[in-house]
Amino acid sequence: IHEASFNRMLRFSLLLIHCLSIVLVQSRFNSTIEYFDENLSDKNKWAILVAGSNGFYNYRHQADVCHAYHVLRSKGIKPEHIITMMYDDIAHNKMNPFRGKIFNDYSHRDWYKGVVIDYKGKKVNSETFLKVLKGDQSAGGKVLKSGKNDDVFIYFTDHGAPGLIAFPDDELYAKRFMATLKYLHRHKRYSRLVIYIEACESGSMFQGLLPSNLNMF
Repeated sequence: IHEASFNRMLRFSLLLIHCLSIVLVQSRFNSTIEYFDENLSDKNKWAILVAGSNGFYNYRHQADVCHAYHVLRSKGIKPEHIITMMYDDIAHNKMNPFRGKIFNDYSHRDWYKGVVIDYKGKKVNSETFLKVLKGDQSAGGKVLKSGKNDDVFIYFTDHGAPGLIAFPDDELYAKRFMATLKYLHRHKRYSRLVIYIEACESGSMFQGLLPSNLNMF
């Protein structure tokens, strides 16, 4: 095969894989949201959305969070019950050919418009995330104020590795995350809790650590 033809085939193959991954991830996310919506419809609902990366090359993470925000709003989740953490360096990035907009699918809808971002820039870190979960006002912004009759959805998207998920300048390790989740259970901060982590090695955040009696999914 001629080198130029091979390179075109390679680029096409990579593009096809990328497109399929977008479709599959969005399908799984929508299924999770449908479960959250249909099964927990008679109670207060809270959601925490986190894009743990920065940089234009990580465009997809903030795009996913923006899309997720609108999906939750379309399901009737109150805006004051959605806590959003994203670096916010994509929409107005000089590399963005559609300045001020963020796309996440082929409809070319601007998912950035209307998103309320509670924590931006350096405030997107593991310490702030855990404070938000615990309802610690020292986080400096909106925090989780759920109770024993409420249902909580956590969506995190970024890179990961065995036993950790990444933030722009630090990491959150599995044992520390689990300790916070147990804190929520101990202090009756939810009825049911759904966690959706979209990152490499995401299962390692729970494997061998998650008790079966916490009512987390």
